[in-house]
Amino acid sequence: MKQRAKPIWLLGIILLLVACSPDTERESIKPEKGPPSPKEEEPIRIGFSMDTLLEERWLKDRDLFKEAVEALGAEVEIFAANGDDALQISQAERLIQSGVDVLVIVPHNAEATAAIVHKAHLAGIQVIAYDRLVKNSDLDLYVSFDNEQVGEMQAKAITELVPKGNYVIIGGAITDNNAHLLKKGVFKVLRPYIENGDINIIYDQWTKDWTPVNANANMEEALRTTNLQIDAVIAANDATAGGVIEALEAKGLAGQIPVAGQDADLAGVQRIVKGTQTMTVYKPIHMLSEEVAKLAVSMAKGENINAGQKVKNGKIEVPSVLLTPIPVNKSNLNTTVITDGFHSEEEVYQE
Repeated sequence: MKQRAKPIWLLGIILLLVACSPDTERESIKPEKGPPSPKEEEPIRIGFSMDTLLEERWLKDRDLFKEAVEALGAEVEIFAANGDDALQISQAERLIQSGVDVLVIVPHNAEATAAIVHKAHLAGIQVIAYDRLVKNSDLDLYVSFDNEQVGEMQAKAITELVPKGNYVIIGGAITDNNAHLLKKGVFKVLRPYIENGDINIIYDQWTKDWTPVNANANMEEALRTTNLQIDAVIAANDATAGGVIEALEAKGLAGQIPVAGQDADLAGVQRIVKGTQTMTVYKPIHMLSEEVAKLAVSMAKGENINAGQKVKNGKIEVPSVLLTPIPVNKSNLNTTVITDGFHSEEEVYQE
């Protein structure tokens, strides 16, 4: 007997039940996998390669920069090489390989760290030099204070007190471009005095790695070779000034010979209060760290950066942002480093 065909309406119900079955694989109604999330939706990652954390000043930079980057919704990974060139390059390579969006570097050696810039560019990562210039590289941006102006401020302050006499120059690390800029600023002011015969530079030496112990050794040599015939000292920063003043104290001369420094380190401003250091130059590093954080995040987003200045690094004229430093002595300590909260009144006056 011939089988009767099922009614069309019954076939429709059967097909509907099959389609709704949870065991049925239905590629056609599976949600399609969308494209990967765009880079902009991921947290921006900034790499921060630092020369050292062995000085008070750089501990502040690290903390302020981290805080500024995170306030902008980005992440930051920080390494410090503590004066080891090979280690700094290795650490920077780790940051590059980890895929940071922008690399920020405080170079120990202005020449050696050109290799870091080159390697970052091969990975498509832009590089910002933080406070210290990287020489002979295609650096993307340099943000610092006007370090030549810092040297000018030091020399002006000391020549106002000692317009004639024997001067000692205790420089920073020869490997640091900032040390050269500082000295350039110092001699820009001193040159007319030297040419007139009013000032004699009787000792001029670089300080390896900026360390107080090396500055102290330099100053001891200056005292020995000049038979203590020294009228003024210009030290490259407050750490080196500390080494200088320690050597002067050993000879009973601390407070008698004017000494200039820079960075407004706590120990430096305490020495100003005590009278053993004449002046320092305050570089509001909260301004520096916030500016670099803002620029780094903007670069990571692909935004255009308008840097108003250019600084030659031996290869190119690097787009630069240079902030203005402030000379500080006993008369304006309260209205500068204390008012800004850089140091507290209790710390400065050791109350």
